[in-house]
Parts: sequence; structure tokens; C-alpha cells
Amino acid sequence: MSPSLDDIGGIAHEPAGTPAGVVVLTHGAGGSRESPMLIRICEQWASQGWLAVRYNLPYRRRRPKGPPSGSAAGDREGIVEALAAARALADGPLIAGGHSYGGRQTSMVAADNPGLVALLTPFSYPLHPPGKPDRLRTEHFGAITAPTVFTQGSADPFGTIGELRTAARLIPAPVQIVEITGARHDLGSKTLDVPALAVAAALSALP
Repeated sequence: MSPSLDDIGGIAHEPAGTPAGVVVLTHGAGGSRESPMLIRICEQWASQGWLAVRYNLPYRRRRPKGPPSGSAAGDREGIVEALAAARALADGPLIAGGHSYGGRQTSMVAADNPGLVALLTPFSYPLHPPGKPDRLRTEHFGAITAPTVFTQGSADPFGTIGELRTAARLIPAPVQIVEITGARHDLGSKTLDVPALAVAAALSALP
């Protein structure tokens, strides 16, 4: 029996008709499924005919605030659980991603489970800790086989667009980078419709 949305702390955004597929997104280290950007991106996916699920990682299900606690491996198990719960809700391609820490852990799940997702969509990928560009978090990139669309702010202290372009060459699958000019790690922009840009790029990258 598949886990339920309640099991994963999930909320579904449903499209008007039969879903074209399922998108499963999670939050960054200090956030939750209630992240305003996560909500807007899920709403955008639903407007394009997809069932979009935003969910809490296991550490956030245990306590409402604070940084990740427990093991990252446990969070990755929670991502696998969330993908199974969402997969049971609708047919069609399965897309997965998340903001910062959530996107990184989801990319590690995709690397460990080839064929599990049709597309990977990380937002504000934390390429390295701020001010420490030598501490790259790319050791698993060579095992990612899903097409990948990164959405990254040009002023993100966790990784410049140039650094991300270099790192993305390690991924042996098609990669796109959606550059949000002037945005920092929260992807806030007064001039660009970030969800629309991110979702359009992801749709164009679907195999």
C-alpha cells in the first residue's frame, strides 16, 4: 500500500482536468511546504494541467521549525516515500525537485535511482556553502540520468551561474539553467515571473 499525502505531510494542487503527470516538490533547509515560492510554483504547474504536490521532509514533519535534524539519508528515504505517494495519485510523467537542500537531496535520490523520475527540477541548488566555493556538492552529478532544469538566481551566494554551468557538465543528461537575473537564494524577483519561467523550461525539457 502506497503512503498517503498525510504520511508525507503533502498538499496537492489539482489541475482542472485529468493530470498530464505529477510534480513533487519540497522545501529548503529552514523552510516547509508553506514556502511562498513553493506554493506559487505548484499553482503554476496545476495551471498547466499537472498535479503538483508540495510536501515536508521527514525532519520538518517531526518539528515545525529549525534546520535539518537527523540524517540526510533519512530525508532521502522520505523523498522516495513522497514520490511513491504522488505516483499513486495520477498517471503520466513523474517530475521531482525542490528548493536548496530539498532540491539537492532530491537530486541525490534521482542519482541513486535511475529511471525513477522523468525530469529533475532543483531551485537555488546549493552548489557550495556561501564563501566556500571549493566545497562543491556535486559528487553525485555523474550518476544523474534524468534531464535536469536548474532555476538559479544570478546573485545566489550558494553558487554563481558560471559555477553552476561548469558543475552541470558533470551530468550526463540534458541540462538547462533558468537564470533569474538579480535574484538571491530565495529567488525573489520584482520583474520576472519565476514560476512561469521555471515551469516552461521544465516542460520544454521533458523527454
